[in-house]
Amino acid sequence: MQTQQDSGSAIRVFDAVKALAFIGDLSMGQPTDHSLRTAWLGAQLAQAAGFDAASCDTVREASLLRWSGCTANAPEVADALGDDIAGREAMLALRPDWDSALDAFGGASAAMTPFAKIHCEVSGEVARMMGLASGTETALRHIFEAWDGTGLPDRMAGGSVPLAVFVVALAGDLEIFGRIYGLDRALALIAQRAEARYPTRLASLAVGHAAEWLAALDAMEAASIDEALLTSSMREATSAELIADVIDLKLPWMTGYSRAVAATASACCERLATGPQTRERVYHAGLIHGIGRAAVPNAVWNTGTRLSASAWEKVRLVPYWTARAGRQTGALAQAAELASYAYERLDGSGYFRSVGAQALTLEARILAASVAWVALRSARPWRCALTDTEAAGALRTDAREGRFDADIVEALLVSGTTPQQGLRYRPQAVRLSAREIDVLRSISRGASNKEAARELELSPSTVRTHVESVFRKLECSTRAAATLKASAMGFL
Repeated sequence: MQTQQDSGSAIRVFDAVKALAFIGDLSMGQPTDHSLRTAWLGAQLAQAAGFDAASCDTVREASLLRWSGCTANAPEVADALGDDIAGREAMLALRPDWDSALDAFGGASAAMTPFAKIHCEVSGEVARMMGLASGTETALRHIFEAWDGTGLPDRMAGGSVPLAVFVVALAGDLEIFGRIYGLDRALALIAQRAEARYPTRLASLAVGHAAEWLAALDAMEAASIDEALLTSSMREATSAELIADVIDLKLPWMTGYSRAVAATASACCERLATGPQTRERVYHAGLIHGIGRAAVPNAVWNTGTRLSASAWEKVRLVPYWTARAGRQTGALAQAAELASYAYERLDGSGYFRSVGAQALTLEARILAASVAWVALRSARPWRCALTDTEAAGALRTDAREGRFDADIVEALLVSGTTPQQGLRYRPQAVRLSAREIDVLRSISRGASNKEAARELELSPSTVRTHVESVFRKLECSTRAAATLKASAMGFL
């Protein structure tokens, strides 16, 4: 896949991977260092099993990215389990009856197969877009397969599955079971899953070294864990926009939202002549300001009425989690801290800090106003999109009432947006027609084929033909993967 890079939006792959690991951990209801700890444990197991250096790197990278498809299938998981986050946490912990809700969908295996397909396809594409080795991409595309052939989505078995898949699964189990149930029960659960989820040889190695590895891991500083996980491939550059696209996959009606916020805020900075470093920092903050959204169940976001107090408290914590992400995202740390001010207001009525004007920098004021400007003109489950005139009126009213900086609002309203920056993926063979792009744009925002047909005044069979053509050209088979790739290529 060919790439084109514009200065200002490229970041180190490792920083992007850690951001996606943080998002994945939130999505799965795990502590935000779960993927980092799993990757370190996986590397120890791979080395003990005699893996060569390249295979150990595959384990490190696949462990960190194994949840990178979580936002992609969140809508489907939420429909089946009700709470996509709590349901996944229960699944990983093997809690009793975690899958009882799936009986209505034909049982766990039938229901989970399409979820796994979406997840694996998207996580594999993420690895490919980052330029990671083919071994990592392959492992991620099969990350839920099992040793005995009962895994998903293809029910591959034994030697047909990359061995790294079993190492990652085993390391993840050791981290989760050990944390939740204690070492003794963790080892018992691992022994029960031997020859089913993973081969006995690997399970025996893990059981024999678990106490030693966990003790060493608990004593390590975060910087030492990072040093142990950094592979040569993760020293290269990738697109910061990829993080934004993965964030937005969680809610189809937010497709392209984070990119739009970033471009809008960047254009406002340019009009205010803030300087290139400020513009870059605000742009990156716009891309990642929604990281904390992964911690809130989809059912809350899709609520069409006034939120309950408990649901609203979850939403208020979104920027808090974004701030937390800054502590483990390397070069994005400053941008994440700035991003956590996206919902603050000059009069102190924002969240999560509820600070006032004196605590809000120019950058924070630009970002907050940009988020509001883009959001007002976007459709949401609880309201229709406002026209530009209506949104401008609402923003100016907020400025008069002391919530936004009036000068920034006026600069924002006349700035427009700038062309999207960053690494762009442009396979020479991919050409989508205008009508194919229309159809893709509709389904990427959650429309069914029938809904897209009504929207575009086409027959359902014509829409289906266009969808099949788009999937074939983009070399994918799910809406989420098509959305991710099309966003990266500039089609959406």
